[in-house]
Amino acid sequence: MGNELFADTVRVFFEKKGRIKYISHLDIVRCISRAIKRSGLPVWYTLGFNPHIYLTFALPLSLGFESECESMDFRLTEHKDPQEIIESLNRVFPEGLRVYKAVLAVTKPEAIRWAQYDIQLEYDCLSGEEVAKEFEAFCGQSCIETSKRTKKGEKTIDLKPLFSIQKLIGERNAVTMVMRAAAGTSLNINPTLVLNAFAAQSGRVPDWMKIVRTRILTEELEDFV
Repeated sequence: MGNELFADTVRVFFEKKGRIKYISHLDIVRCISRAIKRSGLPVWYTLGFNPHIYLTFALPLSLGFESECESMDFRLTEHKDPQEIIESLNRVFPEGLRVYKAVLAVTKPEAIRWAQYDIQLEYDCLSGEEVAKEFEAFCGQSCIETSKRTKKGEKTIDLKPLFSIQKLIGERNAVTMVMRAAAGTSLNINPTLVLNAFAAQSGRVPDWMKIVRTRILTEELEDFV
């Protein structure tokens, strides 16, 4: 009893944008499970006393974040054309979720090492140029220690080797940046850890913030597919 019970394991890539960013991951899982049932796709269910759709997410998204690169895996009992899968899901997905690619799942989620984010920060009474300079100096430190919550409690970690800034612009009252942070099953760095550490050190707390995950990357910095 194994792969003969289903035809394909499909990996679907989708966007999560707008108000749905305030829905928790657990509620998103419930929402998508119901949508898949309504889609009419020949989805495979687990065996046992409580059959349910086999549905896994490579890298669950933090509450309040938007994303252009979410992915989930599920199984089909029949082979289906990728475009048919995309159209079937988009017909039943709620506002804020949009599927843009479907492929056969090959790469394991354990291959994920980095995630990339577009970040926008706005300050009511501060110069974006000055904040960007301070943030650049903050990143240039030899060690950036902060506290990270783990399953075993609070742990002090050095953020320095766990993130990099690919782009940094300050203008008017805003700062925009592209941040790459460690991600995956063994180590996952939320970009707010870096931003909060900077705010704690500099006193520069943004009055508005937007974070969008744009890429999920392997160790070789290739897109996870």
